[in-house]
Amino acid sequence: MAGLALAGAAITWAFAPSGGSDVRIAEGRALYAEHCAACHGANLEGQPNWKERLPSGRLPAPPHDETGHTWHHSDRQLIAITKHGPGALVPGYESDMPGFAGVLTDAEIEAVLAYIKSTWPEREHAFQEQRTRADPGP
Repeated sequence: MAGLALAGAAITWAFAPSGGSDVRIAEGRALYAEHCAACHGANLEGQPNWKERLPSGRLPAPPHDETGHTWHHSDRQLIAITKHGPGALVPGYESDMPGFAGVLTDAEIEAVLAYIKSTWPEREHAFQEQRTRADPGP
């Protein structure tokens, strides 16, 4: 019985609007500041004109707040992008974003995503949660 209660608590925590505990979100905020903010903005705002291609043909870093499209992706997709770069979802896609496999652990990537998700309004959070639940994975 205790195992079921613990499993239920874990599922509730995983899908909580904040995406996790205050400690996890604080860790994610610090990791985001160190590894992501230079491109995606200190306030998750992304680079200017992020929908317009650069002379290189690549797109600027998008925002991670509700004005961007991060919340359109499932957790599995967001983890894959973070670990391996955007080409993980669209093979051959060229981006200035590096993959962070070998730089951030899976737990650290999940903490960064918990921080990002903690900033979204309920509508975007609910949409992303639904995407995550519907994503069967590879």
